[in-house]
Amino acid sequence: MSTPEHDRATPPNIVLVCVDQMRFDAMGCAGDDAIDTPYLDRLASRGNRFTRAYSSTPTCIPARVALMTGLGPESHGRYGYREGISFPDAYPTTLPGTLRENGYQTFGVGKMHVWPDRARCGFDDVLLHDGFLHVSRRRDQGPSLRSDDYVAWLREQTGDPRADYQETGLGCNSMVARPWEREERLHPTRWVADRSFEFLHRRDPSRPFFLYMSFHRPHAPFDPPGWLWDKYSRREFPERPVGSWVERFDRFRRDGDDEAEFAHRSDSRHHDVRAGYYGSIEFIDFQINRLLESLHDHDLEQDTVILFVSDHGEMLGDHDLYRKSVAYEGSSHVPFLLHLPPRLRKDWGPAGDVDAIVELRDVMPTLLDLAGVPAPEGLDGVSLRPAVAERAEVRGHLQGEHLIHQLGRHSMQWILTERHKYVWFSGDGHEQLFDLVEDPLETTDLAPRAECAAELERHRALLVEHLRGREEGFVVDDALVPGRELRSEADWVREFARL
Repeated sequence: MSTPEHDRATPPNIVLVCVDQMRFDAMGCAGDDAIDTPYLDRLASRGNRFTRAYSSTPTCIPARVALMTGLGPESHGRYGYREGISFPDAYPTTLPGTLRENGYQTFGVGKMHVWPDRARCGFDDVLLHDGFLHVSRRRDQGPSLRSDDYVAWLREQTGDPRADYQETGLGCNSMVARPWEREERLHPTRWVADRSFEFLHRRDPSRPFFLYMSFHRPHAPFDPPGWLWDKYSRREFPERPVGSWVERFDRFRRDGDDEAEFAHRSDSRHHDVRAGYYGSIEFIDFQINRLLESLHDHDLEQDTVILFVSDHGEMLGDHDLYRKSVAYEGSSHVPFLLHLPPRLRKDWGPAGDVDAIVELRDVMPTLLDLAGVPAPEGLDGVSLRPAVAERAEVRGHLQGEHLIHQLGRHSMQWILTERHKYVWFSGDGHEQLFDLVEDPLETTDLAPRAECAAELERHRALLVEHLRGREEGFVVDDALVPGRELRSEADWVREFARL
């Protein structure tokens, strides 16, 4: 048995669990009584729950760039959903690559969302299930065995050479839900967990490991196993908030479109979507318990860090908005749970909630700090050790941006401070200001109120400093200038790759 001195000097194993499109509040430990997440609640009670964790670019691709590179949007340049841009060429320094260079065995299972499909981004190996990717399906005329390991496994298990995760009729972004039609063991969520536990059994025991468990759910399609569908179909859910400010955007509604990001939907449709969404999350929660049990069985629980996070949230009907891509809380505010083994807890500080503002760019430097690996130069993120140890403020404010499509061609720029959120639409210069302490559901826009003029100006000035010097010309003579042409992501990434 190793001595305590040896234990302190040995790098810990690391499991990074990333789920897709999970809201910050869709857990029992976050105060939602309508969902059961006992095992995530256990992680939170025994570890640190970061109550103000955000995805500053809240769609899949840019969020995962931040997660894997430690860069913010001002550095990584990805602000919207654009497939087919090469990840490895643009971002040669990654979390798994850095750990691998420092002796870790690195393995990824599930959603990567990079191009080309099988780019490993620093992992020793990857088993892939990205879900529906438009570029890949157009190229292969359907799901390719080369680009999706889950599909190959599903066809082998069912004996059906045409088996496909899209054959239920649910769209990859649609606000329609139904129960999973196959055996529970064939669900993609189970596949990610099962392949991850196989890695724990087959890993190199002489090296520390970094395991990336990347679940495609609770991203649509909302198709939990039947028993979970039945459970949540019978539940009553609280009424969703709809702010009075929503009326300003009525001309952009697409009522009747099941994939619309801004639309009015019937109460019955909303109920079904929430049932499918919550059922998908609880199914992941059971896989978290299986992870804890597997670590225990392999005698790894005392030596393994677990970080649970989502790439972005889901509006889920708040303010008649669905999916993600906006600055509002349902989209940008994410769960962030850090579970440390006892030998690290003493140096990092006590368990409990941490209220500092943190972001996905902080994942890489935090995990490198835990591994005892120096962070590469140029990262925008910071280690969260001070926040845990002293409940210290990690950053005074957070800047985010995203190109949003459902409200026209705007760049939605936003600033988050200790109490307020400020939003600026680059297309027409519209501003919003929310007090997240008094109004956490963002139902009241304070920007038009004369008594809030000083707070509005303070946040506007913070955004001016962040956008100063941008090639779009968002700032001229210390003022925000609307209507500027937006930069092309593809052009930006090609320029970045030449540096």
